[in-house]
Amino acid sequence: MTKLSRREMFAGTAATLGAAYLAPSNNVLAEDSEYRFAPGLIYLNTGSLGPTPRSIFDEVLKAWNDLEMNPVGKAYGGTVNKLAEKTRGDVASLIGCSADEVLLTRSTTNAMTIAGLGVDLSHGDRVLTTDVEHEGGSAVWKHLEKRRGIGIDRIVIAPEDHDIRAIVERFDSAITKKTRVISVSHVITSTGLRMPVREIIALAKSRNVLTIIDGAQAVGNIEVDVKAIGCDAYAAPGHKWLLAPKGTGFLYIRKEAASQIQPVEWVDGTTYVTGSAGMGSQPLIVGLGAAIEAAKKRGIAVSETQNLRLRNRAYEGLKKIAKVRIVSVSPGPLATALVAFRLPDAIDSTAFRNAMGQKYRVILKQTEKRWFNGMRISPHVFNTEADIDAALRAIASELS
Repeated sequence: MTKLSRREMFAGTAATLGAAYLAPSNNVLAEDSEYRFAPGLIYLNTGSLGPTPRSIFDEVLKAWNDLEMNPVGKAYGGTVNKLAEKTRGDVASLIGCSADEVLLTRSTTNAMTIAGLGVDLSHGDRVLTTDVEHEGGSAVWKHLEKRRGIGIDRIVIAPEDHDIRAIVERFDSAITKKTRVISVSHVITSTGLRMPVREIIALAKSRNVLTIIDGAQAVGNIEVDVKAIGCDAYAAPGHKWLLAPKGTGFLYIRKEAASQIQPVEWVDGTTYVTGSAGMGSQPLIVGLGAAIEAAKKRGIAVSETQNLRLRNRAYEGLKKIAKVRIVSVSPGPLATALVAFRLPDAIDSTAFRNAMGQKYRVILKQTEKRWFNGMRISPHVFNTEADIDAALRAIASELS
């Protein structure tokens, strides 16, 4: 049996398992063997890191074992190299582009850095972004501000600000003749708000401004079509909503923008392993491809519907807890699978997060304190209504 057919076999199995995950969630999945969670753990933090299913983990090990049988032979043009290279096509089919527009990376942060450094920015050029970007999406601009003297303009978006029209208007007003790049998240990491990226990108195009989108909380969470969005570059991870191995990600660069965004990795061509890109982690990338195949078989739209149902259950339950204040948007077209809430000022979010994990075995995300003193819940297809209800009881108990 060839390595490729093992992946094909896995994809079919994953689809069957995926159907079980998406069944009505009053069926507790305690017997499910696809995930390696510690006994009794309720994991509601896919927005930080998703768990890699055993079947995908096994694909990584198969590729790694194969690689070590003949490292040079397998890594340069051999079976493992071919499977890793196939992953570029898997990414392309997932987000609606061509394989030669895909650069495989270690993470969203890695991809955003590659994209930012690939733009020829100089002293006085300006980048327009927001004050709610993840550090991974903003680090490259801070670096270029320090090293090249570029300027950074930030649109303020308060946690409770869900006025999409007003946000677009603020972007419109903030673009200047010096603006060279707009860098913005597709989904805000702290609150899960779905940003009006198409409208922002349309503004950018009308002013001849490049757009680089941070898709860390979008790919695998919602359907993403980069051609329909119209961006010049799009960065995303494998290890969040796609449930791929940790240390995987990708960068899309629109062909028409390739002369303005030039990664050093592509000096010798766009394939995964080249002289300029070097040797990547091929087994992990094979796992990324397998995870994408599984996600597509499961259906991104189906997963999104399931996750929104769980998220909305959490939203409605949080409304009944007097001491929290929800900051995420109400159920509707701007919502995604992430829902966040403020804690009372007297309660330290770090201590609260620790209590959730240690006392109740519930894993939530502590939002960055520079945004607000609070927590974030992000369920995925392996979670159930029982998980949400247990988390709500734990939150209410700890605040009582």
